[in-house]
Amino acid sequence: MKKILVVLVALCAIGSFAFAGGGSQKSGAASGGLQVGIAMPETHVQRWVKDGNSLKAEAEKRGYKAEAQWADADQAKQNTQIQSFLTQGAKVLVVGCINEGVGSVVTEAARDKVAVIAYDRIIPNSDQYDYFLTFNNFKVGVLQAQSIETALNLATATAAAPKYITLFAGSPTDGNAFFFFDGAMSILNPYIDKGVLKVVGPYPKTSKDTSAFQQIATENWSAPIAKTRMENLLNNDARDVTLDAVLAPNDTLGRAIIEACKADAKYRAKLPVVSGQDAEFDSAISIKNGEQYSTVFKDTAKLAEAAILLADAIVKGQTPNIPGAVLASGDLREIGNTGKKYVNTYLLDPILVTKSNINVPVDAGFYEAAQAAQLK
Repeated sequence: MKKILVVLVALCAIGSFAFAGGGSQKSGAASGGLQVGIAMPETHVQRWVKDGNSLKAEAEKRGYKAEAQWADADQAKQNTQIQSFLTQGAKVLVVGCINEGVGSVVTEAARDKVAVIAYDRIIPNSDQYDYFLTFNNFKVGVLQAQSIETALNLATATAAAPKYITLFAGSPTDGNAFFFFDGAMSILNPYIDKGVLKVVGPYPKTSKDTSAFQQIATENWSAPIAKTRMENLLNNDARDVTLDAVLAPNDTLGRAIIEACKADAKYRAKLPVVSGQDAEFDSAISIKNGEQYSTVFKDTAKLAEAAILLADAIVKGQTPNIPGAVLASGDLREIGNTGKKYVNTYLLDPILVTKSNINVPVDAGFYEAAQAAQLK
């Protein structure tokens, strides 16, 4: 009888341990399995490599097991990566999507009660997730256009001696591209209406002019596509004028546009004013050297930290408290419109950077030490 009792006690102890172990896998940071799956869209834009690594580091700093994957701008590949995260038992997914094709795996996540945070790109046409974390992307466009406004001194320009600009937009599959463009045009349109700023090439007044917007959009934020389009503009629509500015939506495209201009004898002495975004190191050097005029610094280290703070709150069932971020309301609430629902959207503030304040991303520790040294 004593032997039977000892065996029963031992079995109970083993069962208790197994139950505790199973429970610990669902307890957040203490779990041994994957808790945070990080799905980034691509590597050809520098910031996404940095973002993925920052997100993983922030999650691990808080005791979570995290994995980051990059999808080479291939939505099918990203979907497979996300399904792998779900199979590994992820509790939260942080997704920088490529296009709305990600919706099918977001639905799978919702079915498995896995929270999804759309990271810096809204996941369109889905009502299966609740959180979006990004920068104030309308303001990004405003800052880009304000840099052009200042550089060309548009306030004193006249219709008798107008300035000339051509317009580029980001990927039509990236919802942010529409906000960037509309923010910029909110500043530029009044000058165009007055005739002191003339658009060379297609002119969508807003992104709602779908046909014209598609003509200036750049599929997958591809630099070769932007460079080819700029070369065609220089040889055709812009052949008989000198461009004063180019609205470029990010640094990767801005540098491609500058490269095309440098090959044209007309611009070898003086490049047009070219905007940008992301404060990529190569563009920071270009700004320092007087080529690219501006960029918009979005401190993605803070965005990554904010995403993991949000993920941590979700796992723990707490109300999110994200320093430096505001919950979108009023007109800005539209940034969180998926087309099927309004998600909770947390916004961080972007900063305009020109040659005069290139120290801002440097001082923020945005670059590696060797890179920062080249910018000082």
